[in-house]
Amino acid sequence: MQKVAPPAPTTRPLWMVILAAGLIVGIAMGLRQVMGLYLPPMTKELGIGREPFSMAMAVANLVWGFGAIFAGMIADRYGAGRVVVAGTVATMAGMYLMYAAQSGYDLLISGVLLGIGVSGAGLNSLVGAVGRAAPPEKRTSAIASLGMAAGIGGFVAFPYTHLLMDTFGWKTSLLLLLATTAVMLPLARTMAGKPTAGAGMVDTQGLGSAFVEALTHPSYLLLVTGFFVCGFHVAFYGVHLPRFVADHGLDPSVGVWALTCVGLANLVGTYIAGQSPRFIEKRLGLSLIYFGRCFVFLGLLFLPITGATVIVLSIVLGVFWLSTVPLTSGLVSTFFGTRWMSMLFGTVFLSHQIGSFTGLMLAGTLYDATKSYDTMWWISIGVGLMAALVHLPIRERPVPRLVAAGAA
Repeated sequence: MQKVAPPAPTTRPLWMVILAAGLIVGIAMGLRQVMGLYLPPMTKELGIGREPFSMAMAVANLVWGFGAIFAGMIADRYGAGRVVVAGTVATMAGMYLMYAAQSGYDLLISGVLLGIGVSGAGLNSLVGAVGRAAPPEKRTSAIASLGMAAGIGGFVAFPYTHLLMDTFGWKTSLLLLLATTAVMLPLARTMAGKPTAGAGMVDTQGLGSAFVEALTHPSYLLLVTGFFVCGFHVAFYGVHLPRFVADHGLDPSVGVWALTCVGLANLVGTYIAGQSPRFIEKRLGLSLIYFGRCFVFLGLLFLPITGATVIVLSIVLGVFWLSTVPLTSGLVSTFFGTRWMSMLFGTVFLSHQIGSFTGLMLAGTLYDATKSYDTMWWISIGVGLMAALVHLPIRERPVPRLVAAGAA
């Protein structure tokens, strides 16, 4: 009996995939970044210290990290559309529980739901879909577009949320953010469809084999180690900068504009990072990014803390913000190809989120103990230098399996 070939997959233009994925990532990542704005009013309203709120955000980041692996696994096997829908619904539920919270425990449950939500609708679950849609020579720059979209999301989300909070109060603003999140549901349709060979899948490696290969690959393990530091930096800075600004007697709008500038500068930094593999190895680009962040933290320790200082340093940090993503995910695809790219990037991303959890936990605990963020700035410098060194020994080349397949 003659075997009937399966129907040809429906393909979408690269621009359409990037546009839909970028809008989803911009909304999901932008709204995730604004949660720090709720630290002052929520802690005052509920009569709790900073540690419970910081714990809730830390748990959200940790759940996001573990969820990224499973979300990536499902997206690589069945398509990213259903993952985005599930993540959107979880985000909406988390925001509602945050609105209705009466205690630190309620905030903790809200953090779990928000973590599940962004693991499904965030950047990590969509890098594989975009990576498979793009040809190898355009892959890093295509993924950089997602990082730029996340930056645009932050640039828009901070003033948008600040306006909602000023106009309607912080509680009602959460309901309006919940409604904004629902915009991702129709966008998920563009990302629907099971990944196939026609969508850029160049091998048929199994799930277990992919994990074993990755976890025994020295350069991949170094990449995992370095990305821990990225999460440590961005979570601490994003959540605690508004409180740091208030502690120095500055207007709360300074923190809002500083974080908005982070998102704007991130566009430039991520674009440069996406183009940089033409001129410099990805591993060296990552080392320079982590080294550059250290000077920002030194500035916050030794320069006079004024509105101008905070905004200028935030612009510099923004250049180094999500510029790690195209280079890190690009190395994952260089090592292993795109078959399990979302899942394997999700594993790296878990390290990022463990770093986020650690940074937020330390920041809340050390601040409550010392009433100062100085220790956290010094720790951020130390781990930044470590990350700069960790990336140097990475060997930027495909695994032998892909080399042999290419030769065949």
